Amino acid sequence: MTMFTNVAAVLFDLDGTLIDSAPDLGGAADQMRVKRGLPSLPLDAYRPMCGAGARGMLEVAFGIAPDHADFEAMREEFFVNYELRMTQSTYAFDGVLELIGALQARGLAWGVVTNKSMRFTDPLTAAMPLFATAGAIVSGDTTPHAKPHPAPLLEAAQRLGLAPEVCLYVGDDERDIVAGHAAGMRTVAATYGYLGSEADVAAWKAHAQINSPLALLQLLASA
Repeated sequence: MTMFTNVAAVLFDLDGTLIDSAPDLGGAADQMRVKRGLPSLPLDAYRPMCGAGARGMLEVAFGIAPDHADFEAMREEFFVNYELRMTQSTYAFDGVLELIGALQARGLAWGVVTNKSMRFTDPLTAAMPLFATAGAIVSGDTTPHAKPHPAPLLEAAQRLGLAPEVCLYVGDDERDIVAGHAAGMRTVAATYGYLGSEADVAAWKAHAQINSPLALLQLLASA
């Protein structure tokens, strides 16, 4: 088992890593289907594509891609639906509250680096008490580049006043691991999020994998 030493902060992806937003993301897309007279789809149909945001939700709901003539208009309709319900059924994964408490007890800083735009990240994190103690919250449009570019992770480290090499980055998508490596951080792949069965997590070359939030604590050397 990989044991991480000299860690001063843990940074996390948001959707699929800290919170399960699939019910609200899927619900926003399904609302569009029902509005058009199409039958509702089960949440399980949407969940594997939640990591892809609007693109993934519209692909499941309507089979359309970004090059479709109606994509931009439908994406904005999806965004409006999501804005109105984004904290309705979204919750922290089991163990996340305990994990954050344990990190703080060890004197570790923590933060969030997500590709979600500030339009959604800011009100969502403001509405959930979990994020009150986050030292940095960086969205997909906080810097000129989103993940897999390292810029958002480097921005988070700077906000925490820490060097990237003492930060650990945890995420449930390959782009998270790519970004972490590029930023010079150690990386952990979270396999409990939205990964489809076809995902080859080993190919991401993360430094470690966890199958539950609390499993991260086993990878951190005691202070």
